[in-house]
Amino acid sequence: MGEPLIIIVSGPGGAGKGTLVDELLQVESRIWLSRSWTTRARRDGEPEDAYVFVDREAFEAKIAADGFLEWTEFLGNYYGSPVPSPDDDHDVLLEIELHGAQQVKKRHPEALLIFVMPPSREEQQRRLLGRGDPEHHVAERLRKAEDEEVLGGRLADLVIVNDDLGRATAELRDFIGAARAARR
Repeated sequence: MGEPLIIIVSGPGGAGKGTLVDELLQVESRIWLSRSWTTRARRDGEPEDAYVFVDREAFEAKIAADGFLEWTEFLGNYYGSPVPSPDDDHDVLLEIELHGAQQVKKRHPEALLIFVMPPSREEQQRRLLGRGDPEHHVAERLRKAEDEEVLGGRLADLVIVNDDLGRATAELRDFIGAARAARR
């Protein structure tokens, strides 16, 4: 068994990153999911453990203590991935936006970057609205997605179009399995 993998799942809002990661974690026991911190309010119906929800003061204290692998500010809120502390030899999975993924790749070039894309802009918009994002945030996320998809496609080790959850999960799992085998 080699060194644990750092797996980054990134993509624009509404691509289905969270759903894909949740499915992967149902079938993969050797992955430790890093819970991102955020200063944004929890959405109606959003699980309490979707993020570590904190105030700006707590987030800024963690920044000052160099406690984040990456962090950014988007739409007036902070988002960040704490420095991982997984148990034993579990691979580390980060579900983060593209700017954060670039920060992690700079510190850990061996990290695997999987970029998830929505099947269409219309489906992305439907997903964003369906999860309760305000319309002005949806518009901003859709504008940002166009640039993210170009850059994400260039930087990614694997691009997955999330149009069929079962196929996308299998594709992600196979990719991770191949990376593990290559490290032996």
